[in-house]
Amino acid sequence: MATRPFDVDGSPLFVAEGIFAAEIVEECRRRGLLAGAYALRRPRGATFLRRLARDLSEQRKAPRVLVRRGVALLRAEPAVLRRQTGLGAEAARAREVLRRVAGLLAGHPHG
Repeated sequence: MATRPFDVDGSPLFVAEGIFAAEIVEECRRRGLLAGAYALRRPRGATFLRRLARDLSEQRKAPRVLVRRGVALLRAEPAVLRRQTGLGAEAARAREVLRRVAGLLAGHPHG
């Protein structure tokens, strides 16, 4: 895995997003940088359909392969969420995460 430094001086917040964001939760907490860490909890069926529609429109692979891959990811999603929460992220719906981040930006630490 590659690493690279980044500077957050002068920024009120930084947001790490994506499947690997939970990997930095503990280090951010240790450095006093963590205001919140969230793993998005979305309806699995909706995620499957959005991913499939995107991949089909981009013609990434044969439709049969995309469906098989999507089903595998659908089944793996609970384990991914457990891993992220095990690394310190809190499972939350997107609307709740947006509310909390807006609260942090407004100076209210709990949204």
